[in-house]
Amino acid sequence: MIIRGGTSLCGMVDVQGAKNAALPVMAASILLKGKKLTLKRVPDLYDIHTMSDLLRHIGITVKFKNNFMEIDVPDELNWDAPAELVRKMRASSLVLGPLLARCGKAILPLPGGCVLGSRPIDFHLKGLTKMGAEIDLNRGSVYASAGKLKGERIILDYPSVGATENLMMAAALAHGVTFIENAALEPEIVNLANVLRLMGIPVKGDGTPTIRITGVPEANSAEAEVIPDRIEAATYLIAGIITKGSVTVRGIDSGLIDAILLKLEEAGASIEIMLDEVTAKCAGPLNGVPVKTMPYPGFPTDSQPQLMAALSLALGTSVINESVFDSRLLHINEFKKMGAKIELQDSTAIVTGVSKLIGTEVRASNLRAGAALIIMGLAAEGETVVNDLCHVWRGYEGLPEKLRSLGANIELLD
Repeated sequence: MIIRGGTSLCGMVDVQGAKNAALPVMAASILLKGKKLTLKRVPDLYDIHTMSDLLRHIGITVKFKNNFMEIDVPDELNWDAPAELVRKMRASSLVLGPLLARCGKAILPLPGGCVLGSRPIDFHLKGLTKMGAEIDLNRGSVYASAGKLKGERIILDYPSVGATENLMMAAALAHGVTFIENAALEPEIVNLANVLRLMGIPVKGDGTPTIRITGVPEANSAEAEVIPDRIEAATYLIAGIITKGSVTVRGIDSGLIDAILLKLEEAGASIEIMLDEVTAKCAGPLNGVPVKTMPYPGFPTDSQPQLMAALSLALGTSVINESVFDSRLLHINEFKKMGAKIELQDSTAIVTGVSKLIGTEVRASNLRAGAALIIMGLAAEGETVVNDLCHVWRGYEGLPEKLRSLGANIELLD
């Protein structure tokens, strides 16, 4: 993408469905047998197509058009996942729990995705083993088998979103009651729980540290809607702020992005909330603030690069501590190419605000870093070229069109 910076972004964009909510719900369709799951507000993204292809490989029919998805699940499924699909994204690991619950066995190559450091699926495997699964790691793949999973009390060592989702789905068809303690609290967990309830699976406590799932013999057909994407919403709000404009995102519950809005206000931005719309604007530079990424309801790691981009132009110094993913700070060298002044100390970035950013050629190392480099380019002087946008298409639907509707001067090159 070629970005010609210096234009204030102004206007309104509609928020897409949340990628991180849609993927586990798609995986949950595996729990069905001879039934159907229909989903509204599914974002049209690379990761969604990868998960669709993965479901098709194991025998499921997936139809997807205009953000509407129909998933038809046959009586019999394949239970091996192909490496070429799984290694495209880490969310592929979400098929492990439902496959094991539905088929009694699963083969899953170790998943790929953004390079964010050590994000093992140990928590997933430890919980499934507690439920009665036999797990064997061999030649880069997980071989799992179980006669019938049984409900257990599982205490997660860390409130991992993926592990919580995988164990919820595994517990859906297990014999007895499963308690997941120290569970993740993210809205995407609640979205999955709502869909499981629509499928006839009793789930209680989602959104709290203890989730209770009562296994059922068979799940039912269901119709559901994916929640709005809080990270996409925050990205456009920050784009408005960094360009000294005014951007409104429509179709978002402000409560989903409370931590982000509070931090933006602390830095000096103006935030207005009206029903399902949030507007962010900032006429002058932001002030430096301390930031620490935390599991929900704390400040999300997925919004850290975008906020760092904005704070690179703030007055004073910001201290950003990344406590979730140990390699989430790989984008700093690319930021520095554009004139940002950032010092890295272990998992903490010390950002000293500069008066201007200069356009240059940069490379996206992952999904959120790519979005952050784009919004830096929008604020920079001159021309910025962002390479490796394949990462960005994994999480942002219609991003060029949305940015142009706000006044951005951008051009896409093959």
